Amino acid sequence: MLAKRILRIAGWSVGILALLALAGFLWLRQSPYWAGITLFAESQRVENFRAMDRVFPFRVVPRSGPVWAFDHDLRALPASYAFNGTDHDLADFLDRSVTTGLLVVHRGTIVHEAYHLGADEASPFTSWSMAKSVLSALIGIALDEGHIDSLRDPIGMYVPALAGSGYGEVPIEDALTMSSGVAFDEDYANQFSDINMLFIRAMAMGTPIEDILAGLQSARAPGAFNDYVSSDSMALGLVLEAATGMPVSDYLASRLWGPMGAEADAYWSTDRTGREFALCCLNATLRDYARFGRLYLEGGARDGRQIIPADWVTASVNPTAPHLQPGENPASSWTFGYGYQWWIPEDPQGDFTAIGVWGQYIYIDTVREVIIVKTSADPDFDDNDHETIAAFRAIAAAVATD
Repeated sequence: MLAKRILRIAGWSVGILALLALAGFLWLRQSPYWAGITLFAESQRVENFRAMDRVFPFRVVPRSGPVWAFDHDLRALPASYAFNGTDHDLADFLDRSVTTGLLVVHRGTIVHEAYHLGADEASPFTSWSMAKSVLSALIGIALDEGHIDSLRDPIGMYVPALAGSGYGEVPIEDALTMSSGVAFDEDYANQFSDINMLFIRAMAMGTPIEDILAGLQSARAPGAFNDYVSSDSMALGLVLEAATGMPVSDYLASRLWGPMGAEADAYWSTDRTGREFALCCLNATLRDYARFGRLYLEGGARDGRQIIPADWVTASVNPTAPHLQPGENPASSWTFGYGYQWWIPEDPQGDFTAIGVWGQYIYIDTVREVIIVKTSADPDFDDNDHETIAAFRAIAAAVATD
């Protein structure tokens, strides 16, 4: 009798637990956290990457003023490109790298524009780390306006909450070049890495960014080794906000997005405290990303009006320090060179690029006067960076010749 009663109680307990688990799952499915949990799911990431407003809170970056227009003269892209000594099919590569959008501009004229996997010209594609290059432009503008006294100022001077951390004495310039020396694990494959925990703590738990960065310490002296860590960009976002007294998105709207003639509003994903996630997550159309690239192609100016200081544009993509040079470099963790939050490919040909995880690119070839914007949901993005540059160089050469 006692055994039957125990079994009955156990059965009821299991049933209640199952119902509670089901209720919890159903609640989670309807909660704002579900999109974040499934952000990178293979079945959903393509759609998520152009609908980040459903995943995270955000601040709008409104467009204003006359649009900086492009001419249109659509033409075919080259069928193939050379990489590692062999020819490869371009269409196959675009498919293999899960391309969602590709825009090519030559001398202010759109020569190719294609969207895939449900996207169109109005889709607000997420930038991932391409936003770092936008952040760099804003730092340059703030320096020119006198909000920042010197790039050699320590970060702790502007952000007192970081004064006792690994960032306290790091010069702003060394964070711009990913040379802070701060210990930060950027391994996306490790679910407990610093980068993944940064997203969880800031985006899900609401921990202020200052509190997260304040716990980081130095691994080496700043300014000597190029090691790509996104915490450097988060620190720069705090510097920009403190120096200008404005949210990053408001400064972007007033100093760059409006003046450059964006055709659509953008939006910047924020953490749960309402602060822009400065390491990534600007969301905009391909054409507006191309307009940003066009500013760098044209020395920071739009139709003769200087928007980003010309000397900042030059310094941003022409690093001089040995540890920032492209190629095999014992003082760098990667073979691409690095400027002020811009990448310089190996064997430089007057080109540089913004890069975001999962295959986002704003590529500028200053010699051929070509801008290429590519958005993707590529699971092999790290392995494909070099091949992507080879494809871009072939495209630029072909459209410039035409």
